[in-house]
Amino acid sequence: MAQHNQPRRNQTRAVKIGGITIGNGHPIAVQSMCATPTTDIPATLKQINSLQAVGADVIRIAADNKKDARALIELRQQTPAVLSVDLQENYRLAEILAPHVDKIRYNPGHLYHHERNKPWRDKVQYLADIADKHDCAMRVGVNAGSVDPDKLARRSFDRSADTASESVLPMVESALEHSEWLDQIGFTRYCVSLKDSDPKKAISAYRQFADTRPDIPLHLGVTEAGMPPEGIEKTRIAFEQLIGKGIGDTIRVSLTLPYDDKHREISIGRQILKDISAGQVRTVVHFNENKLNLISCPSCSRVENEAFIDLAEKVKATTRYAENHAITIAVMGCRVNGPGETDDADLGLWCGPNYVNLKKRGKKIGAFKYDEILAQLDSALKSLIESDRTTLECSGYKNPSPA
Repeated sequence: MAQHNQPRRNQTRAVKIGGITIGNGHPIAVQSMCATPTTDIPATLKQINSLQAVGADVIRIAADNKKDARALIELRQQTPAVLSVDLQENYRLAEILAPHVDKIRYNPGHLYHHERNKPWRDKVQYLADIADKHDCAMRVGVNAGSVDPDKLARRSFDRSADTASESVLPMVESALEHSEWLDQIGFTRYCVSLKDSDPKKAISAYRQFADTRPDIPLHLGVTEAGMPPEGIEKTRIAFEQLIGKGIGDTIRVSLTLPYDDKHREISIGRQILKDISAGQVRTVVHFNENKLNLISCPSCSRVENEAFIDLAEKVKATTRYAENHAITIAVMGCRVNGPGETDDADLGLWCGPNYVNLKKRGKKIGAFKYDEILAQLDSALKSLIESDRTTLECSGYKNPSPA
């Protein structure tokens, strides 16, 4: 669906994805990702249709194993939608799926999981050859919660404590390195994303990359933005600051939503683009730096228990008493970015099929059942608030009395 009267953008090169093209002045494409289990074909097809109905330009589907791959192939036969497959550790699924999709997304930080002794460049060469053979575009999808471990090892800093520009350097370096290699082997039909759950860090990562490689189309997103309305505001701030500077060729709004509401990501994305075009924008970059910050993933087929979505809403409701404390709570639904995001948070809930792993500033407290976790979180949150208050008072800071 064409988006008219869009902001002026950097003149990136054109990349064809099925029946649409991004970059080189084409309309900013709006996309989303199916949250239903890929193997649940009726539910996933229903979600594809609902996303298409509101104008999704690209629809992404995750495939982790051969069962997912078989289901995606069947889905391809039932929909004309522009489809992207999201690969994680099992990058060799590309050979099975490339004939049936329009785009392949791979995460540089996850390539090392499979065939660890094989150089990453050989794996990317394999992906590029497959994509070229089957007329597919690619996305180099760098994510803050799963950065290439080699890149992190070279920089021994606390990611959460550094400035935005410094903390995202491993992401930027990874994206630049993969882009350089793809260009070198002659595959240029790709775009790049550099997603972080902190809009300030996402802005910094995208700007640094665009300064170095203004020719490469960028897929914008704030990953694990959370629930509305806060998740919308985080995303809006990042998009305004980037698209307003001519950066961005396709967008994805990542919100924690019930399955039946997933189509709202498309409608919200288009409204943000419309507002930017009309000059109805915010002028600040920071988001709740001195308030409670909730991070939660947008859910996808990798979520191992749908109760995660309801849990995220309950966490939001039961932690309101801490809204004036600069504490970050991450509620993550799967193994993909759960470890990284919960390690960076003050309190992290990493949800499995039957238990929720609770972590406090990177250290595991324990694993609790879904009907036990809220009480455990409440206790940990109150303890953290008291600990932080004591630390401040010992340093000579006195919290002013309420008015």
